[in-house]
Amino acid sequence: MSLLVIGSVAFDAIETPFGKTDKIIGGAATYITLSSSYLADQVQLVAVVGGDFPKEDIALLQSHGIDTQGLQIKENEKSFFWSGKYHNDMNSRDTLVTELNVLEHFDPIIPASYQNSSYVMLGNLSPDVQRTVIERMEIKPKLIAMDTMNFWMDIAKDALDKTIAMVDVLIINDEEARQLSGEYALVKAAQKIMAMGPQFLIIKKGEHGALLFDADSVYFCPALPLEEVFDPTGAGDTFAGGFIGYLASTDDISFDNMKRAVIYGSAMASFCVEKFGTERLVNLSDSEIHARVQQFIDLSQVQIKL
Repeated sequence: MSLLVIGSVAFDAIETPFGKTDKIIGGAATYITLSSSYLADQVQLVAVVGGDFPKEDIALLQSHGIDTQGLQIKENEKSFFWSGKYHNDMNSRDTLVTELNVLEHFDPIIPASYQNSSYVMLGNLSPDVQRTVIERMEIKPKLIAMDTMNFWMDIAKDALDKTIAMVDVLIINDEEARQLSGEYALVKAAQKIMAMGPQFLIIKKGEHGALLFDADSVYFCPALPLEEVFDPTGAGDTFAGGFIGYLASTDDISFDNMKRAVIYGSAMASFCVEKFGTERLVNLSDSEIHARVQQFIDLSQVQIKL
């Protein structure tokens, strides 16, 4: 089934304890579409870049089967740019530079050929922009998933609440879940957040895995212990791409299938952190993905006779 992805396509400059990069391709939609392209047959992109964005990077996305008809190019403007430096624990970082540029006045135009998209993934953007995408869909999608962050909780809470009420799946991390709900215990936090509208909630816990909730059930997917983590940038977006890509490929939104989707999302995210930026995501093989998913299955599978 077709998957529509909305988000940023941008430049990043990253520094971690393992090294640093100059400007490289980044942005939430970049990671989401690359990740989901290994699973979903039709991935459609809505985003905006400036005239400074390299044509070869757009061609890279297209080489993964990503439909870029919805990628706006503002020739006389600059692309969104973010620069950050990670601390030694790799769990915290300092933002050094944020230049919104073309993203400041982004108006998401949905091409007519995207209007029949069954699955929609709203990458981290202004909740007003995310809501505009939903309102511009002429045919109601089968499932809408949304990512957000504490920045929007700080400055646009009312707009964020309105958008959350319109989606089926919300994907946030544990810190964001606590801030959004006002509850420290994640089970209580999940109950409060789902009462805002979403049927399903995913709470990411970084190196400690991810939790999937619906009204009656909870599922925990552990994180894969890795020998080396070079760069966590984009890992959450890569998770979202693997999650929604698997759902689109199977066209099954049951809780049991969402468990499998969380495993695929976690597997794709585990690749992302192994290199800087999108480097690890651009040349994956099906056999690598299958082997990584099997590692997650083996990690959590146990038989106990009672």
